Amino acid sequence: MATTFDLADVKRRMQGAINAFKHDLGSLRTGRASPNLLDPIQIDAYGSLMPITQVATVNVPEPRLLSVQVWDRGMVSAVEKAIRESDLGLNPQTEGQVIRLRIPEMNEQRRKEMVKVAHKYAEEARIAVRHVRRDGLDLLKKLEKDSAISEDDAKRDGDQVQKATDQFVAEIDQLLVAKEKEIMQV
Repeated sequence: MATTFDLADVKRRMQGAINAFKHDLGSLRTGRASPNLLDPIQIDAYGSLMPITQVATVNVPEPRLLSVQVWDRGMVSAVEKAIRESDLGLNPQTEGQVIRLRIPEMNEQRRKEMVKVAHKYAEEARIAVRHVRRDGLDLLKKLEKDSAISEDDAKRDGDQVQKATDQFVAEIDQLLVAKEKEIMQV
């Protein structure tokens, strides 16, 4: 364990939780097409599972259409099968090495399910930020107990960790509200 306290490291780790949350939100389906929508799909390619981005290029030519350009002609059927078997509810249409995916309009029930998933991702991100806070505060207590820092320094640094935690949790909440609005937009 580190023998000194570094607030910048605590903030960096909290930012990592925010970045993971943003990535999770990007893979949520809204009414619009997004290349991140296909991120969770794994293709059985060359004897191992690979993300779709390692076997194809995903583009958004229209707001409700995804275009998947498969690099290897022999992989087209594997990509098509993986998309069809994913739980995204997309029906691939193949034209040579290009797979087109129409993004269907989402009904109200599906939108509410997506909002619940977004809330789950937000709670996971908040928990991750709180874990970083706990680690930082535990380190401060240990340093204070070992007389490496004074009680005043421990209190001041603890307050800074709490301020950073509040700031990152507020950012998570703002991202969640924006995503919820985007999902519920008809």
